[in-house]
Amino acid sequence: MFDFAESEEQKRMLAEATEIMEKYVYPNEKYMVPHRGLPGDVLKPLQQMVKEKGLWAAHLPKEIGGMGKGFVSLGLLSEVIGQSPIGPYVFGSMAPDAGNGEILWHAATAEQKSKYLQPLADGEIRSCFGMTEPEVSGSDPTTLQGIAVKEGNEWIINAHKWYTTGAVGAAFCIAMVVTDPDAEKHKRTSLFIVDTDNPGFEIVREVPVMGDHYPGGHCEVRFNDCRVPEISMLGNRGEGFKLAQLRLGPGRITHAMRWLGVARRALNEMISFSLQKKEGDKTLADSQTVQNFIADSEAEIQAARLLTIHAAWKMDQGDQARKEVSLIKFYGANVLNNVLDRAIQTLGMYGLTPHTLLEELYREARAARIYDGADEVHRMVVARQALKEFQAKEQLNETASIPK
Repeated sequence: MFDFAESEEQKRMLAEATEIMEKYVYPNEKYMVPHRGLPGDVLKPLQQMVKEKGLWAAHLPKEIGGMGKGFVSLGLLSEVIGQSPIGPYVFGSMAPDAGNGEILWHAATAEQKSKYLQPLADGEIRSCFGMTEPEVSGSDPTTLQGIAVKEGNEWIINAHKWYTTGAVGAAFCIAMVVTDPDAEKHKRTSLFIVDTDNPGFEIVREVPVMGDHYPGGHCEVRFNDCRVPEISMLGNRGEGFKLAQLRLGPGRITHAMRWLGVARRALNEMISFSLQKKEGDKTLADSQTVQNFIADSEAEIQAARLLTIHAAWKMDQGDQARKEVSLIKFYGANVLNNVLDRAIQTLGMYGLTPHTLLEELYREARAARIYDGADEVHRMVVARQALKEFQAKEQLNETASIPK
């Protein structure tokens, strides 16, 4: 039986989150500093309010101060708080800290959790994740070239990373580098926790990108004979690829639902403007073209929402839902861009000015089709899985038709 109704607990959660967004988050968007987020004197009181309401860090378990409500609740909340670029910061669930927190919860030692996870979960520090390298495909981490070599009780890391989101101001970096170059491709890499005050950790520059909403920029980083103690390895040797996946599935749920929040806000801007803007004795809302924009946007948002909640539900049942997660990644990213484009088209040049939030959201949205796996890669994943499932079914049918 399918039940699309939120539980009473989820309704309460969403109502409280909506109230915080309307009373406190939207009015504070004007204080957003490009690539630096909200000033601390604005952000910290808002975060404290969220903690007191029990809505903090929905991606983390209760043991370390999170909500521990499962992926469906995480998705539903992300849809609400994602309507503002500062919402995820206020509610303690913004990438890359959210994904790093998930990895640390699953793989860190007790000492690592105490030193890194707890202050990260509390919002006292920020972190970054060093995986992408300019010399190889960003969508295929099995081709990474950065390397760590064991020397005594230390590892020496030499690697060139870029688009390391949030590196400026981060307390530590989780770096994915090759430790076993001759191993099977999915077991070549390991993860290391590297303090950013390590003399071998160098932020070369912030790479200029379109969009404003990530504190700490998207940085080019080098590990120059960066020495870290043996205990800095996160998880076991050769588990880099496996552990990195722990942050990607849940991360894509929050991304997709956050995008739906942005799309819904853009659609509301489109509808509000079309009802007010006059063309003679009619409004833009009377135009068949604008009505088509509204109808198509509503349909796409609803479809993407159901796909995402279904993927979250499967993950709550213990399924990795890899095909479903890839579906929502490329489909949701395109819905986001489609709805924003229609909203801006309806508002005309006004939609491209800072007088509305659409201009900022539009610049930020384009990257959704690239980060956490480009659309083309996720389409390939879905197609290959569909082909595999079809072939397995055909083989089963052929076996069943053979006379005994």
